Amino acid sequence: MSGPDERFATLRSRIDAIVIGGSAGAIEALSELLPVFCAGLPLPIFIVVHLPRNRASLLVEIFQEKCPLRVREAEDKEPVEPGTVYFAPPDYHLLVDQGPRLALSADETVHFSRPSIDVLFESAADTYRDRLMGIILSGANEDGADGLAAVHRAGGITVVQAPESAQSTNMVTAALKLTNANFVLPLDKIATLLRSLGGVTPDVSSP
Repeated sequence: MSGPDERFATLRSRIDAIVIGGSAGAIEALSELLPVFCAGLPLPIFIVVHLPRNRASLLVEIFQEKCPLRVREAEDKEPVEPGTVYFAPPDYHLLVDQGPRLALSADETVHFSRPSIDVLFESAADTYRDRLMGIILSGANEDGADGLAAVHRAGGITVVQAPESAQSTNMVTAALKLTNANFVLPLDKIATLLRSLGGVTPDVSSP
């Protein structure tokens, strides 16, 4: 069997979008992962992190200087743009509708969470089908397991942080119980996978 690094080489041609979900420990994980994206990567990335619902999110401020891609908080009904990282705002579910466009919803919580990873992943799987990559990171509840299973059923690529590298293992363990993920990797290997997706290296030779 070929090593995981060799399998990464074929992924870029197979995906049009990435969804990422996590809870306890996810901000630390994203601090390792978001900086490795190459500038000019022509994919949108949608992220749900469980945060307190009654406070403003600081995720854009935390990551906009660390990530080579545009980083913004998702807004209702805005068209999806490539090369952009969208964070779900506090107390709203984030969905991807046909278009593709973003949608925000104040529907009931899922696994006591709003935004819900399941809601994002299931809607993105409906939109992108087998052209989607779903990544589940460290977290303290079972949100995301059903969503990753939806990505798997649609033919997408599924990635789960290896439990031994997760700060909190509930989320990744629940996902692995439902889905035979394509990749179960520690953070450094997920970073290698994301870096392998490529992008455009800025031309620094011009005066």
